[in-house]
Amino acid sequence: MPTSQEIPQSRCSFGVARGEVTPPVGIYHRMWGAAAHERSTGVHRPLTATVAVIAPPNDANAGVVLVALDHCLLWDVEAQKLLDVVAARAGLAREQLLVAFSHTHAAGLMDTGRADRPGGELIAPYLADLAALLIELIAEAKAQTAPATLSYAHGRCNLAAHRDTFDEAGGRFVCGFNPDGPADDTVLVVRATDLEGRLLATMVNYACHPTTLAWQNTLISPDFPGAMREVVEQATSAPCLFLQGASGELGPRDGFVGDLAVADRNGRQLGYAALSALEGMPPPLTRFEYAGPVESGAVIGTWRHAPLDAGRIRDLETWEVKRWTVDLPYRPDLPTAESTQQDRARWEREEQDALARDDRARAAECRAFVERMDRQLVRVGTLPPGPSYPFEVLLWRTGGAVWLAVGAEHYQHLQVELRRRVPQAAIVVLTLVNSWQPGYLPTASAYGRGIYQAEIAILAAGSLESLTNEISARIAEWFPA
Repeated sequence: MPTSQEIPQSRCSFGVARGEVTPPVGIYHRMWGAAAHERSTGVHRPLTATVAVIAPPNDANAGVVLVALDHCLLWDVEAQKLLDVVAARAGLAREQLLVAFSHTHAAGLMDTGRADRPGGELIAPYLADLAALLIELIAEAKAQTAPATLSYAHGRCNLAAHRDTFDEAGGRFVCGFNPDGPADDTVLVVRATDLEGRLLATMVNYACHPTTLAWQNTLISPDFPGAMREVVEQATSAPCLFLQGASGELGPRDGFVGDLAVADRNGRQLGYAALSALEGMPPPLTRFEYAGPVESGAVIGTWRHAPLDAGRIRDLETWEVKRWTVDLPYRPDLPTAESTQQDRARWEREEQDALARDDRARAAECRAFVERMDRQLVRVGTLPPGPSYPFEVLLWRTGGAVWLAVGAEHYQHLQVELRRRVPQAAIVVLTLVNSWQPGYLPTASAYGRGIYQAEIAILAAGSLESLTNEISARIAEWFPA
């Protein structure tokens, strides 16, 4: 029989700092095409930025600076400016800075190109203030960096549900709860402790769109990650970071509503799942081993938590980085900026015609299509030239775990397959890191069926599978079967 068990662990340098980044009430807030409002009218829960410095044990300046940020995304123009300013003023190499967006759809759309819209004049000043605060938080986290142990455990939570649904009556796919679709329920919890075993922070890596609150909601909100953090932090008295996984076709079972109570309930569900996994973790730097039989009413097989030896602890200090670019082909029918402008003008004319007929319902539909075209212009207008997109991948190994940081929105295939193919490692999958581009990466089977994510995808069918194959091969070099 197996005589010992050991959860994945890492020895590293670690520091953490937290700050509030809630935009001012009245800022431009229209994230949804169906929204009738432009400005936010209040705050449900504050937005936060939590900085975690994760570095090799003996070189606190050589690792990554991970910022868990309560925002949906930043377009490339705003994202690159923020990253450049923060990295330069914080004294970081540009590739060290990783901003991981929670992807809440209730924070507002921070698009400086919308300065002429109601509340849009507040976006640029807010982003400047955000950069200044991140610089302060990075300095605070770096000052607190000290030796630590990261421990990893898997839990389960059925908050996330498949959201590619065929509407039989309408004869088309819609983006909504699909009871028959598969949904990865993995919650990967990371516990950071100091050398005395005191808890420094927790990190919750889970794949689910924060789209509980939709077009009906006018309040700034972190959506379900806010209540999730509250649950965990009340129980642990330590900061909790939400890290978005591969959630391209996953969203809350109960979502697309304006009810704040539903967002909080969703967050508590994930928080309790994270706490369950956290409570099941053994003490850091131990293994659970068979201690032999004890005669009682029955012969009892006893186990104990035994400290790891010095050699094993040295193994957990392993730190390796792989960074490379994968050329992923654009889809052959990629729309141009010119054709998108023409479609936008057509929808805008139809909206005005509907308003002239006092057909409010049709006008609202047309307005939503105008918004879609505005976002498509951003997507296609900032793409690198050529036949393919240079997709950046960052992997770093720390002890018995691998951390993956990538931009874009990936279908769950990415994380499910990586963890299936390399089960011996804990794999933290971070998406929407530093960039939303190139947008959605659906599975090949989603293309050509009228599914929203595949319809607006920039990349050709098969790109996600190719990317997953390449990443899994690189991880397997560290953790051969």
